[in-house]
Amino acid sequence: MRQQLVIVGAGPRGTGILERLAANAPEPYDGPGLDIHLVDPHPPGGGRIWRQAQSPLLWMNSQAEDVTMFTDETVAMAGPVREGPTLHEWAGLDGRTFPDRRLAGRYLHWVYERALAALPRGVTVHHHPRRALRVGGPRGGRQQVWLEGRARPLLADLVILTLGHLDAEPDAEQAALTAYAREHGLVHLPPDFTADSDLAALRPGEPVLVRGFGLAFVDLMVLLTEGRGGRYEGETYVPSGREPVLYAGSRRGVPYHSKIGYDWTGDRPPLPRFLGSAEVDELLARRGGFDFRRDVWPLVEKELGFAHYHRLFAAHPGRTAMAWADFEEKYAAAGGPAESRALVAAAVPDPADRLDLTALDRPLDGLRYASHEDFQDGLRGYIEADLTRRHDPAHSQDLGVFLGLLSVYGQLVRLGDTGPWWHGFFSYLASGPPGPRLRQMLALSRAGVLRFVGAGMSVTAEDGVFRATSPTVPGFSVAARALVEARLPEPTIARARNSLLRELHADGAAATPGGLLRVDPRDGRILDGAGRPHPRRFALGPYTGARTPGAFTRPRTGGPAFRQNDATARAVLAFLNASPVRVP
Repeated sequence: MRQQLVIVGAGPRGTGILERLAANAPEPYDGPGLDIHLVDPHPPGGGRIWRQAQSPLLWMNSQAEDVTMFTDETVAMAGPVREGPTLHEWAGLDGRTFPDRRLAGRYLHWVYERALAALPRGVTVHHHPRRALRVGGPRGGRQQVWLEGRARPLLADLVILTLGHLDAEPDAEQAALTAYAREHGLVHLPPDFTADSDLAALRPGEPVLVRGFGLAFVDLMVLLTEGRGGRYEGETYVPSGREPVLYAGSRRGVPYHSKIGYDWTGDRPPLPRFLGSAEVDELLARRGGFDFRRDVWPLVEKELGFAHYHRLFAAHPGRTAMAWADFEEKYAAAGGPAESRALVAAAVPDPADRLDLTALDRPLDGLRYASHEDFQDGLRGYIEADLTRRHDPAHSQDLGVFLGLLSVYGQLVRLGDTGPWWHGFFSYLASGPPGPRLRQMLALSRAGVLRFVGAGMSVTAEDGVFRATSPTVPGFSVAARALVEARLPEPTIARARNSLLRELHADGAAATPGGLLRVDPRDGRILDGAGRPHPRRFALGPYTGARTPGAFTRPRTGGPAFRQNDATARAVLAFLNASPVRVP
């Protein structure tokens, strides 16, 4: 009897697993034949997020040369390297272009088709354009995967969940806001993937409160301006008259940092240096566990500082006051943050050349503006300064920090769920919007279509409206009949709308303290409450405790998602090889 593998989710992660199965199968697979069932209501390759049926105005937030689905020699994995073209090579684009998501979807579908063609004889792939509802079956036997609209389940020797971003049931605050909106005839859009949100209820000319200043906000901004007929003439936005007025704020009160707009030259910092496999092994071996802020963050801070100063000393030595060899020795020996700061103060004369992660994380802390208009001027100046710096190679130590962030994230994957703060901080510094989007933000602000609220934005529901305030502008408030939560839902399995995950959890699959699905970081096997890996169930993606920055990554940066894909594919093939051949 042919063996059966079910992969739930046919987006970049599911496609990446298929590519790794194809790459590894000629070496370790020698079974009786294999059927792979891809379950996803959206087309294989792009899946939901990168589907081709979406607005052409929505871009990737990565340059075309920084997007690949193929491994290279920097990926630490057991399987073979199978190189392939980046998005820009495949599409014939300028590598510095920020492609639209529909083009990314076409690239991903091509990768999917290439993976199919690379599978060995005896392996057949079937796409089921349906939703998976639940997974059942004993630990020691075949699994059953129930699909929407199908009477009988798929039978599976193994199941891999590659679900991507999840919809979620509202938490108590969101449910209360939705109920208030219903009672008073208001509009409340809870956290969602912006391309799927119904924005028709946001009326032209009316104020709309927006909480969130990351990539979901950028999508919202685009769909409510250019998406409603507005256009840009140089640095000026020409409204169509159909736009609402967006009042945007967040915890930080500022947008994510711009993508860096220049290339790396010279030697890269030798990473990891202070947070590598040995340090992670030590953290994992601690009997009492570890605390992120107390035990992990000091190592992260030292690693990012090393990447920053390595680049500063190498590329801009005229702005340093010490030989690199002396600085490196003293930096490595520094006993704590205070000692490191003293060393940096002596070695780097200009404070603007020093790395201050606290100031980067909370740039508006302690700042107060006399009026709302003063703050608009102030935040436009902040965005303009960020754009200037992130496109000026004279500040290439910022690119060193970016490489440090990638290295750190690759190590932290092994620690499991480190909490939402780290993931948000990484995204804020390393995964912000393209520079042109921030220039559009400035144009919208000057046109009065976008208004900045400030840091620590608070929203109350009272007197029949939503009202926003921020300590950044004392005494200012704005009322609106519409509130949009511009962020993705938290990927917790307890509140996931996906019934498959909720039932897995109810059936014994464990959650991390942060509510993510607990998996073995080595190969993605789902863990139960006792820490036992399920022999037949795997999970990869942002809803797991071993989440990575993305399903695809920049070439030659180690790609932790690729490493995970390879380990899971090899574990799957090893299991299938060891399973006895069944007689029909």
